[in-house]
Parts: sequence; C-alpha cells; structure tokens
Amino acid sequence: MNADPATDVFEEHRPVLTGVAYRMLGRITDAEDVVQEAWLRWSSADREEVREPRAYLVRITTRLAVDRLRHLRSRREAYVGPWLPEPLTTEEAVGPPVPDAAERAVLADSVSFAVLIVLESLSPLERAVFVLREAFGFPYAEIAAALDRTEPAVRQLAGRARRHVGERRPRYDVDPAERRDLTERFLAAASGGSIGELMALLAPDVRLVSDAGGKAKAALRTIESADKVGRFLAAVAQEAGPDWDMRVAEFNGGPAVACFVGGKPDTFLQLEVRDGVIQCIYIVRNPDKLSGLSALFDL
Repeated sequence: MNADPATDVFEEHRPVLTGVAYRMLGRITDAEDVVQEAWLRWSSADREEVREPRAYLVRITTRLAVDRLRHLRSRREAYVGPWLPEPLTTEEAVGPPVPDAAERAVLADSVSFAVLIVLESLSPLERAVFVLREAFGFPYAEIAAALDRTEPAVRQLAGRARRHVGERRPRYDVDPAERRDLTERFLAAASGGSIGELMALLAPDVRLVSDAGGKAKAALRTIESADKVGRFLAAVAQEAGPDWDMRVAEFNGGPAVACFVGGKPDTFLQLEVRDGVIQCIYIVRNPDKLSGLSALFDL
C-alpha cells in the first residue's frame, strides 16, 4: 500500500489527466509526457495551499498540453502525408471510470479519429475549452481558471469550437454491433482476396486516409471514390504474406484491426461506417504510433 498521500491523490486523478492530455494532443507518448510533468509540479508544490486537487491538477495538465500543442503545430506542418492520431485502446476505459453507458459513449466519441482530426483544426485554446467542456463537463468557471481567461471569453471560445466541430464531424450514430460486423466482413474480404465483396462494402464516395509519417509505405494524399480505394486495397492485399497476423479490438471508441508482420506491429486500420457501408478508412503505419500495440496483444 502506498503511504505517500501526494502520490495517492495524483493517482486518483491520473485517468482524468491522461484523458485530457490525449484529447488535446492525439499522441499517447505526448500525453504521458505532459502527465509526468504535471506530477513533477504537483510533487514540488505547496499542497497545503491547494483546496481542490482535481481542479489544480487539471489546470496544470491543460496548460502544459496547450504549450506542447503550440510547439507541435510547427512540427505537424512539416509532417509527411496526412496526420492521424495515435491509436488508443478503449477496451476497458477511455478516461475516468464512469458507470453510466451514455456518459461512456460521450467519452468514447471524444476520442474517435473523426473528432480528433477535427480538433486538429482548432486553436490550442479552443481545443482545450472543447475537451474540458464537451468531453468532461467541467464548469465554465473552472475552465476559465485553468486557462487564465475570463468566463465570458471561455464561453465565446466554447461556442466557436462547438460550431466548428459540429460543422465538420460526422452527423450519424452507428450501432456498435453493426460497426464490428462490417469491420470483420471487411477484414475477411480483404484477407481472402475477394475484391467483389470488398467493393460491395464501400460507399461510392468512400475516403481512405493513411498516416506513415514518411517512415513506411503509404498513400501521401487522401484517396477518394470506391474505385480508387478498392484498387488501392486490392494492391495492398496482394502484398500480404502468410506471416501476417490480424487482430480485432476496440480502439478510439470502436472496433479496429491491428496487423502484425513477423510478430511486429505493421498497420492499424479503423473504419468509419454509415448506412451499412464504409464511409472512411483510417490507416496508421507510422511505426512511432504503433509501438504500443505489441504489449496490448501480448506479442
């Protein structure tokens, strides 16, 4: 049993801090770095002056995440090809434990690839306000204190961010069972080389977005239309060898496929679904974003 009260308090709130940092930054490693820095500041703070540890820790984490996001913006502008978030396992949780299914659904949606990609287009402050308000339900007054802004200013940021996300995020709900079924059918068609079955699963205006960061083979631009996406997937399927191992699990609030080659993570794939067909395919091949997959599958 840990006898250090400071550590106990921090660990109690770690899920919230990690959840905030990941939604702000889209990278697990960056989120972990921010949370570790928050711990260092917490451990050296005069904690007798802290009346609400949760609010204090969220304030530190948010400010650190905003600073890091501003620094990362310049690096992402030079990123090779499309940028996608680092896959986050959501088999067990997507942040703080929540008993209510509706609340968990909101948390899961807030880490979906579709939403995180939209959040990339917000300013760091807009993103912070949106994450704290929409994903975690923090009061405006608490958000204002975290960002050192007035409450009216925070409400304006929240409204602007909400409108921006609302205009660009997918406006449909998908039954989780339907999405998993379609993922498994897609996997079977792709691995079995059935191009006809694969094409039948694609919407006419389907999009394919792949992120390799210049470190692996991938499309450097978004591919659009069922014909072009189908031909691309057919070419990829032909390259698959007998040492490919594919696993289905929940990531970022929905089913996804993790592909291993020779026991090493090679490709992550997730589908965006509507009306029983695939609207968008996200593929991550940047090895820096796949390093954590092996531990999840005990490989």
